[in-house]
Amino acid sequence: MAHDILIVDDEPDIRALIAGILDDEGYEVRQAANSDGALAAFRQKRPNLVILDIWLQNSRLDGLGILEALHREEPRVPVVMISGHGTIETAVQAIQQGAYDFIEKPFKSDRLLLIVARALEAARLKRENSELRLRSGSETELVGTSSLIAQIRNAIDKVAPTGSRVLLTGPAGSGKEVAARMIHARSRRADEPFVALNCATLNPARFEEELFGVEGGPDPVAHPRRQGVLERAHGGTLLLDEVADMPLETQGKIVRALQEQGFERIGGATRVKVDVRVTATTNRDLSAEIAAGRFREDLYYRLAVVPIRMPSLRERREDVPALARHFMAKSAENSGVPAREISEDAMAAMQAYDWPGNVRQLRNLVDWLLIMAPGGPADPIRPEMLPPEVGSAAPAMLKLDRSSEIMTLPLRDARELFERQYLEAQLLRFGGNISRTANFVGMERSALHRKLKFLGVQAEDRAPVP
Repeated sequence: MAHDILIVDDEPDIRALIAGILDDEGYEVRQAANSDGALAAFRQKRPNLVILDIWLQNSRLDGLGILEALHREEPRVPVVMISGHGTIETAVQAIQQGAYDFIEKPFKSDRLLLIVARALEAARLKRENSELRLRSGSETELVGTSSLIAQIRNAIDKVAPTGSRVLLTGPAGSGKEVAARMIHARSRRADEPFVALNCATLNPARFEEELFGVEGGPDPVAHPRRQGVLERAHGGTLLLDEVADMPLETQGKIVRALQEQGFERIGGATRVKVDVRVTATTNRDLSAEIAAGRFREDLYYRLAVVPIRMPSLRERREDVPALARHFMAKSAENSGVPAREISEDAMAAMQAYDWPGNVRQLRNLVDWLLIMAPGGPADPIRPEMLPPEVGSAAPAMLKLDRSSEIMTLPLRDARELFERQYLEAQLLRFGGNISRTANFVGMERSALHRKLKFLGVQAEDRAPVP
């Protein structure tokens, strides 16, 4: 996406010269001749860079006054000052007030382009570092090798570069925000902001302020202008997390904002133009919400251009080991303690659990195990160390020492008891999928079917949920 640059100079010839140079390099250019025009253009659509003359005729504010006003509203936008009457003192003052650099007129086009490129890159790095600090601890990759996750990765790879809106559905904790961040990271907007608005936790009375921002009052110090998430996400991606919790009245206003790619701040009359890609998540059935009159059908169709369903963890049990090991490594790194190994029988017990809290619950459990599980760093985590609610789902053969029972049985009965419990455990581990169970235990699928029938084990050959 081309960078948007605002040129502020009282001389039409200078504005035209700079605009021509930048236009030839593929930049989008806007112009203003005085402070009122500059502030109006800045507030209508936040530029990526401002080139600002210090001395302006017929202007309420000079360049330094405009610089102060711009940085009070949005300090992250770089400003390059220009002047034909500049002094060292003026340049120093401009830099001290937050300008990125100072160029004297007349200037060479090569020097102008170099400073513009450096200013844009510096702003990008500063924004990226800020976002990385905010996102520290946030997952940005879907972990797992199941067919369901492979399908979602494939869908993300296809939709991410297109700019289409995406609606991510699925139960709470299933990784919808992770998928949204992946879409942003693989898009052409990856270097621009990713802004998330949690609709489920926001006070309904504050929705419109958070979305659209608040216009400043006559005294910008006492009543400063405040940007909303739509404006902060300009050029990047806005995530409407749990969008079904958005008030109905606000839904109508966001429909219009999406349609027009613009809005008015609360208390303002100026139309603010933005270029934002919107992704949304929900754990509710939006068709039912629409039927009940709680969600606007037109908003649904604007958000669900590409719908992607995130599966629950119990639908992809085979991903539990990879996720658990991934979270163990992350938790150990964050807490500064050695990672613990999770034994195969403990892992089987975890795969047998239904995980009502999904991936988020698994991550919390791994954090708890690292801190609270008995033993030292070298001791593997065993099934008996798992919390009762997880351990209770473990197959019978993992819970008790059955040797005493087996020793009372003839060889044939003991073998059948072991095989029955072993295969029941593996079927539970792989969600009843015969093909995956057969592959793991090293049997042909048809042979496993015959063995299960002989042992009296009820098994429904379930394929992965699409």
